[in-house]
Formats: sequence, structure tokens, C-alpha cells
Amino acid sequence: MKLHPVLAAVTQRIRERSAPTRSAYLARITAAAQRDRGADRMGCANVAHAFAGISPSDKFKVVAEHAPNIGIINAYNDMLSAHAPYARYPDIIKDEARQHGANAQVAGGVPAMCDGVTQGTAGMELSLFSRDTIALATAVGLSHDVFDATLMLGICDKIVPGLLIGALHFGHLPTVFVPGGPMPSGLSNNEKAKVREKAAQGLVGRAELLEAEEKAYHTQGTCTFYGTANSNQMLMEAMGLHVPGAAFIQPQTGLREQLTRESVRTALSILKTRRYAPIGQIVDERCIVNAMAALLATGGSTNHLIHWVAVARSAGMVIDWDDFDRLSSVVPLLARVYPNGSADVNQFQAAGGPGYVIRELLDAGLMHEDVLTVREGGLREYTRRPEGEGGALRWSDIGASRDEAVVRPARQAFSPTGGLKLLTGNLGRSVIKVSAVPDDRHVIEAPARIFDSQDDLQAAFKAGELERDLVCVVRWQGPRANGMPELHKLTPPLAVLQGKGFRVALVTDGRMSGASGKVPAAIHVTPEAAAGGPLAKLRDGDIVRLDATAGTLEAKVDAGEWATREPARLSDVQAANNSHGVGRELFAGMRHNALPAEEGACTWL
Repeated sequence: MKLHPVLAAVTQRIRERSAPTRSAYLARITAAAQRDRGADRMGCANVAHAFAGISPSDKFKVVAEHAPNIGIINAYNDMLSAHAPYARYPDIIKDEARQHGANAQVAGGVPAMCDGVTQGTAGMELSLFSRDTIALATAVGLSHDVFDATLMLGICDKIVPGLLIGALHFGHLPTVFVPGGPMPSGLSNNEKAKVREKAAQGLVGRAELLEAEEKAYHTQGTCTFYGTANSNQMLMEAMGLHVPGAAFIQPQTGLREQLTRESVRTALSILKTRRYAPIGQIVDERCIVNAMAALLATGGSTNHLIHWVAVARSAGMVIDWDDFDRLSSVVPLLARVYPNGSADVNQFQAAGGPGYVIRELLDAGLMHEDVLTVREGGLREYTRRPEGEGGALRWSDIGASRDEAVVRPARQAFSPTGGLKLLTGNLGRSVIKVSAVPDDRHVIEAPARIFDSQDDLQAAFKAGELERDLVCVVRWQGPRANGMPELHKLTPPLAVLQGKGFRVALVTDGRMSGASGKVPAAIHVTPEAAAGGPLAKLRDGDIVRLDATAGTLEAKVDAGEWATREPARLSDVQAANNSHGVGRELFAGMRHNALPAEEGACTWL
């Protein structure tokens, strides 16, 4: 299938824009790849230290027989249900490596926080910056520089982007990402959302709410809604960095272990066949565009408009929100997974999953097929379903959609566009995810009510002050102000107001991610208020127009007055509240150095 002209144009735009930085990046990783192996290059004391902790036979293989040595970066902890299964993965990986004459070592662990635990608390203000902390920890682990390939064990929100950023700074190494899979379905996401809305109205108490939440989040595995964690897995498939079809196989299955073992064989096959497929070469402008297309086609998390900008920068490429917007205009919505539908990720997998979406996009000319992947067969391998519970691992054709209420062919898409819009105007640049927003709510014009924190909005809702048409503006939520927390706690009250018939919207320089849902929300507004952005000029009662159809976000204020209006300032009390407690003082440097959201909120550049 001929490549769609818009996809080709966006790819070429990225290629041309990134030529100097990408060329320099490729030169660095090529030079690194041409060095002797670490065990041959380093001094004897260095080598002795590197392998002192492994068995004599494994040491002999690596040092004397030049056997491949795989570095494992593990995001294991049992605070995250999705990451708890990783406790036993290193032993599985080491066993498989030995069976193939290789060695594997845990090069390092990285932090992995659960946004579900910290949601609405001060801890969430560390969440975005945990991505760069994970990248730094990945670099520390790999800095021992004795590895021939790496396996990245991580799933959830900031963890995969952090691992990917870190891995790309060691772009000369073949790298395979190893997922763990979703938990079995519990209480449906729709039912859980209904209980949350009732709790917001005071119709049910804490006991009923806790019971519902525990039925939804009930065992090991990722949460089953299509938020950032599961969007990560979709994108890893589309980028060719997984074993094909590994994303949504549940942790409790025998197939899950087989796929983990196959990740070892996949990494070793790159080395043994001498196929030049290091991660820095795989992740090029075509690979990045493929990830963007997959995100749009599935209505994935808006967090990736920040994360994938940072990922691209790590591989010497520059992308922006215009690229996402242009792709969204031609990439159809092929999946309805909560919050963009009622299905969860297990139903998505059963209906056809990532393989179905990738096949449809390839056949429609909406993904690049001529790309490198960790598999010799290329991206077409990612259109097949893994099988082999209790037997040999094999792959079969995805076939037709098993549920067209969940996934559909490109010619019968749920929507002709990806449901993501760039908004521009005198309030700055922002994005809105409209794939779950009712058509009659794509344009909201109403008086603004200004809040300086999400707690202030919650208090106003409980006091009955928001029972009208309005645009809720929550500012001082950007990277430099307080680390850009997600504001999911605002979804239930705003959904309640919308359910009562009021025309409401949210405008914020904070994040909402993959669970923004049915309320129109202009998010990631940049420049942020704390950096002198225009949200700081807004006042209560100003008319704000959010127009997702036209792609605009405007304060309907006289231009002369707007130009001379003095912006509000973050108060000393607010700044102090954002700076201390649960370790936030340690992240002051990151807040100070953070780039704007559209530049990836990177803290290392």
C-alpha cells in the first residue's frame, strides 16, 4: 500500500528538521558500537569487579569464551500491581540465556511509582519527573558498559518512557522491552466511574467507593483501562521493540513466560546474526511516526504528547504538537477502549488487539512498513497473535475483528480522525482529546472560574458554587510550577456537572492523560502560568471559548486590555506548598530546568 501523503510529509518534516542532531546522534552510537567488547576493552580490575558476583562457569563464558552478556534493567517493585510479576523475571531470563550459551546480569533497578496511589496527593507532583529519574537510573545501570544487549522490564506510565529515554542514550545496544501484561478484568471501568460520580455527589460513602475500587484493581497486572500504561504497550508494539504480540498477555499465563523467554532469544538473535539493529537505529523518524499513528488510532494517552517528544529528542529528533495534529487529521480511530468506549484492554486484546490495529494501519498506508524492528521479519510480524499455552510458541494471523464494537477495519472506522486536536489562541498552545467527548460538547463558551489548585476546585464543587455553565481554569500546574501532576480527581465532579446539563470545560497547564474522558479539557497549556504564560492573565468572569472544531482556545477579552493586563503571580505560600513534603524539595532542580510541555518537559537539556 502506498504511504499516505500526510504521513509521508510529516515524516519528511521531522527528518529535515532533525538532520543535524540526528546525524550527530548516529555518529555517536556508531562509534560506540565499533569498540571492542567491554570484557576485552576494560582493565583487568574493572573486568574482575564486573563479574565477581556471577558463577565461575558464567564468568568463564563471558570473559574467556566471549559469550554475549545481556544487561537487565528492572523496574520491579510490588507497590505496582503491574510490576509485581517482575520479581521472578530475572531468574527466567538468566536461565534462558544460559540455555543459549549467554549470560544475563541485572544491571540495575529503577524507581517505579504508581500514579494510582499518588493521584490527587502531593506525591503526584513527583510523577512526571520520575520519568527523567528513571532515565538517569537506567544510564547508571548501563554505565558499567559491559553489556552486548539489554532487556528493559517496565510497563507503567512514566516507566516505559523513562526506560526508553535511558536506553536511547546507549543507542548502540540491541534492546528488547519486556512487558508483564494486564490484570484479569474485574469491576468494569464504566461501573467504577459511576460509583466515583456518585461519591462526588455524596450519594455513596467511603465504604462503597473503596469496595468498587478494590473490585476494579484486584490483582497483579496493569490496570485494565486504556491509560498511559497500556498506551505504552501499544506503542512498543508499533515501534517493533517488543516480542510481537507480547503487550496484553496476562501475567498468570504460561504464554507470558514463553514470551519473556522469547525476548532473550530475540536479543541474542540480533547479536548472533550480526544484524545491525541497535535501539538507536530502530528508533528513527519512521518509527516515531508509527508510534504516533498507533496512539491516535487507538485514542491513547495524551501524556505521550509530552513523553514521545522527549523520546525523540533522546534519539536526536525534534517533533512537536503540529506533527501530532497533522497525523490526527488523517489517522482514523480504530479502537474503542475505555475511556473512549466501554471495553477494557482484555476485551481489546480478545477482539484483535495491537496486531489488528497495526495491520489495518499498514494496509491503509498509515504506518511505515520499511522499518527496522527487534525481529528479522519486520513490522509485519507485529500483525500476528502469539499462541502456545503449554506448548511451542507460535504466531497466527489476527484475522477479522472479533468484536467490531471494540476494533474496526480502517474503511469502517469509528471516526475518520484520531480525535486529538491542537488548540491555539491568545491562551497559548494546548491539546484536547475529543475521542470520548460528545459531539455537542466540542465547542464550549462560558465564563471562566479561576482556581489555583485542584483542591480549590473540589471545594467549590462541594460548596455548590459550580452549578452553571463555566470553564474551570486550573493554573500553576505546569512542570516548572509543581511538576505537572495529573488532575484525574477533577474528572468525577466535572462529569457530574456535565451530566446535569451544564456546559462545562477544563483548561489547565497540568495533565489529564489517558483518562480525561467525556468532559472537554484543554490540557498541557503552554507557556505555563508559572513561566509567564497567558493563563496567569485570566480573571474570574472572562469569557473563554474552547473550540475543538476550529482548533482554538481564546479569552474573549478586548485585545488592548489583554495586552496591558498584568499577569497574576504564584504566591510565596503556593510556591512553598509545591516545594516541600514527600521529597519534593529534592526535585527543585528539575522544576527549575524543565522545558515546556511541548518540548517534552525535559530536565536534562
